[in-house]
Amino acid sequence: MREPIYKTRPVAPNPAKLGGERINDFIVLCEAYSNCYLIQTPQGNIQINAGMGLEAPVIKRNFDSFSDAPVRYLILTQGHVDHLGGVAYFRQQHPGLSVIAQAGNPEHQAYDGRLGAFRGARSAFAFTDKFAAAFAYYAEQGYTEFPEQDAPTPDILFEQRHQFTLGGLDIELIGVPGAETNDSLIIWLPQHKICFTGNLFGCPFGHFPNLVTIRGDRYRDALIVAAAVQTVKDLGAEILCYGHHEPVVGKDVVEAELTALHGAILHVHDATVQGMNAGKDVHTLMREIELPPELEVGQGYGKVSWSVRAIWENYAGWFHHQSTTELYATPQAAIHNDLLELAGGADVLTGRARQKLTEEKPLEAIHLLDIVLSRCPDDVGAVAAAIEAHEQLLTGSVNFWLSAWLHNQIRVLQARVG
Repeated sequence: MREPIYKTRPVAPNPAKLGGERINDFIVLCEAYSNCYLIQTPQGNIQINAGMGLEAPVIKRNFDSFSDAPVRYLILTQGHVDHLGGVAYFRQQHPGLSVIAQAGNPEHQAYDGRLGAFRGARSAFAFTDKFAAAFAYYAEQGYTEFPEQDAPTPDILFEQRHQFTLGGLDIELIGVPGAETNDSLIIWLPQHKICFTGNLFGCPFGHFPNLVTIRGDRYRDALIVAAAVQTVKDLGAEILCYGHHEPVVGKDVVEAELTALHGAILHVHDATVQGMNAGKDVHTLMREIELPPELEVGQGYGKVSWSVRAIWENYAGWFHHQSTTELYATPQAAIHNDLLELAGGADVLTGRARQKLTEEKPLEAIHLLDIVLSRCPDDVGAVAAAIEAHEQLLTGSVNFWLSAWLHNQIRVLQARVG
């Protein structure tokens, strides 16, 4: 009987701290916003990922405590900023370093760069406190100046596969674009049955992937993600070095988890498509579709209900055929004043929202309170009820993004009334 691995692994990403970890006689792990690895060979080392620019000196210090050999190659498992921000720093430290990425890397960096301000603002609710804590920790360790975040140009780009040997160690790079990013790749050490995946299936291992992130990103196709899972599964890895937290060890464990993840993604995809063809609306499908027990995976980063909507909209777009108003630029908030007048004022709607809270219907309460707060943002009674509604939703929440959002909304609401 499979015991889902997500139950015993952490969820949230954290910045690099001092102290690396040797996971075997030639691989060193440095946990960071995204894990970095050092592979040692008799002819020089290979590094996987470079962290954020601010993390790079700490990552190097951790690796230097295990090896002073030069790094010959730096492989980027994907083009996200927490994988490549430290590249310039490592180039300075290791002259002659060659950076390898999948061919989609320049496009992905350009995409991220275009939306840098937008996505930074959209991510702040989840990461502002983490960055503040990181800078405070680094200052305590004597780091007060940090390398700038890099947007590197890789030296070697490949489409599907790239192979090389260093110090007797065979390295196979396999492109899996479109899974986490359009330049995702995995690293396979066939002599040792070890696979490095980066964040191919999302942040924490054993959880349903984020087919779209609430910080704002383009949709990921469920079938492409499922195919990437199958690609890794077919390798038969005995150790899977993931993009966050410690490796997953044991061929049977790796295979069982990847089998469940692959099945879970296809189950949600197929159920969504079936529901769309049956004429069901997206909210009905978000409520109805669940994973069967044998395909249980965590929902600490992505959620099944969010993925249902992502699949629906990836296929069908933003028009849900529910209201003509979807096709125009006038939002529902435009008639909130009318609703307040018809209801008899803010107190009446706030009272109804309070009733919804006693019935443990916090989302219906928030719908009502959104009307009040859009026109009376400092209404003390409405703010207090909205805080309580978000606290009800927060109870029992284990999803990193959802919990971060709810905590932040509570802080924002509390600030309105001091």
